[in-house]
Amino acid sequence: MKAHTASFTVRTRGKGTSEITDEVARIVRDSDVKTGMVTVFIRHTSASLIIYENADPSARTDLHEFFERLVPEDSDYFVHTAEGPDDMPSHLRMVLTRTSETIPIAAGRMTLGTWQGIFLFEHRAAPHQRGISVSVIGE
Repeated sequence: MKAHTASFTVRTRGKGTSEITDEVARIVRDSDVKTGMVTVFIRHTSASLIIYENADPSARTDLHEFFERLVPEDSDYFVHTAEGPDDMPSHLRMVLTRTSETIPIAAGRMTLGTWQGIFLFEHRAAPHQRGISVSVIGE
């Protein structure tokens, strides 16, 4: 059994999604694991990870708009606003998505579907630098 860990950072431009599939795929290749699992984890409470449609950018546009409507920043009942009006909404959006994704590996490659990609989903309005941890285990 092999185990390989790596990390990288992503600079976001503020709210939105950034595809990280290629970087995770590179780490999987570097691990030399042919059959196993890769876990991708984001070390933040105001950003998340998703596996989502990566062929048509309009799908991501719709996702962004959906979350703006689902958890609006102008809700008057939020108490946790120390870092601004997007503080609590960013935490709620993170909790509605995920902080990690696990993908099977076969023949040395992630077994993502044809139109699936791994995305960092930034929930804060301002640009941030986000840390991603990747763990690969298998044979």
